[in-house]
Amino acid sequence: MIPVILSGGAGTRLWPLSREMYPKQLLALTGKHTMLQDTVTRLAGIAGAQAPIVVCNEAHRFAVAEQIRALGFKASAILLEPVGRNTAPAVALAALQALEVDPDAVIVVAPADHVIRGVRAFQAAAEVAAGLAQGGKLVTFGIVAHAPETGYGYIRRGEGEGPAYPVAQFIEKPPLDVAVQFVASGDYYWNSGMFVFKAERYLAELAAFAPDILEASRAALRAAKTDLDFVRIDKAEFEKCRGESIDYAVMEKTRDAVVLPLDAGWSDVGSWSSLFDALPADEEGNVLQGDVLVYDTHDCYVHSTSRLVAAVGMADHIIVETKDAILVAPKERVQDVKELVAMIKKSGRSESASHREVFRPWGSYDSIDHGERFQVKRLSVKPGGVLSLQMHHHRAEHWIVVQGTARITCNDKTFLLSENESTYIPIGATHRIENPGKMPLHIVEVQSGSYLGEDDIVRLEDNSGRQGTNT
Repeated sequence: MIPVILSGGAGTRLWPLSREMYPKQLLALTGKHTMLQDTVTRLAGIAGAQAPIVVCNEAHRFAVAEQIRALGFKASAILLEPVGRNTAPAVALAALQALEVDPDAVIVVAPADHVIRGVRAFQAAAEVAAGLAQGGKLVTFGIVAHAPETGYGYIRRGEGEGPAYPVAQFIEKPPLDVAVQFVASGDYYWNSGMFVFKAERYLAELAAFAPDILEASRAALRAAKTDLDFVRIDKAEFEKCRGESIDYAVMEKTRDAVVLPLDAGWSDVGSWSSLFDALPADEEGNVLQGDVLVYDTHDCYVHSTSRLVAAVGMADHIIVETKDAILVAPKERVQDVKELVAMIKKSGRSESASHREVFRPWGSYDSIDHGERFQVKRLSVKPGGVLSLQMHHHRAEHWIVVQGTARITCNDKTFLLSENESTYIPIGATHRIENPGKMPLHIVEVQSGSYLGEDDIVRLEDNSGRQGTNT
């Protein structure tokens, strides 16, 4: 059994916490671990599970690798999608990679951004599904529907004796009156987007029903390049592949699709209201996270990340605060957050894509102030972290160490800076910061110059393979 984790989503409905450059699967929304980390741990507990294959966006690669490493796991491969092409090509890449590990591999495909409360029930179901997959079946998990949800697709089961049933039909998100009928019948399940099948069996069905997707995926993987822990899928070849979901490409066409019922506290956390439902509420029906105070407020989700958030007389609302944006919305309108994000993106604002705090392989930086010809950042460098050796054409930098010890390179000089010490990096100077200590290093950086964009970087050396890039 080789877990395949799909970590390519943007999670725009959970803005402003989830952003294009740091989406919901990389966030700790329901516990101390991120959703990706919970997925890795959950899949690792399936009997016979091997190291996972992760398919992710290139922009998320370092965060994905670091979060898996922090758990003490190592991925079998991290495949970097240069462009999004939906699930059928993504799983084709993973299945081809799995065959390199084991020509008889069974893969369990799971998105990185789902919540499953009943972990052991899921693992037991996955073990049953693995047995069915060994017999040539393509298994999808059907979530036992406890309510007429209109935000999910449905699967209608055919006649059978169980534990799995032939798939009779896949249905797109229905209107409420139809969803009520589905749940009342007992023959319909929510479509989970999770699958179990033999890698070679999936590829054979793809060859029969979508041969162009298989050929494009095979060519893209064949031309891929290995970079550190990552497999860079060839962009030119993968761009030729059409986007298609597994459901459309294979599961609706194959005669061997079966649905295995799963009742394990599942949610795809596709909106603020579904996240609210997935978390325990207080006696007033509120879910409060962070520095929050409420008065005469009930049935609300209030989330603070950086300051006190206070609410008075609120009911059935979502309030989410981050360092650079605040969202306030009635719970019944949370599906429209996606439209709001589209407006922000169209206006050219950066808040749709990135947080004020940006994560890098060495740590993070937080842009705490800016004005005409200056910008102030707080750099946090992990123990052992090393920034790229770089230079800037348009800005100078002043560095003040506020915690820890820094090893500084400036042109041909290398020296140490301790707390309350500072240095100046002139325009055009080659420079680097390293944290040689065992504690985090914090530096306040003041930039000044005619242009302060992140693309004014010339990387000369980089331990993370980013030399030659400027972002």
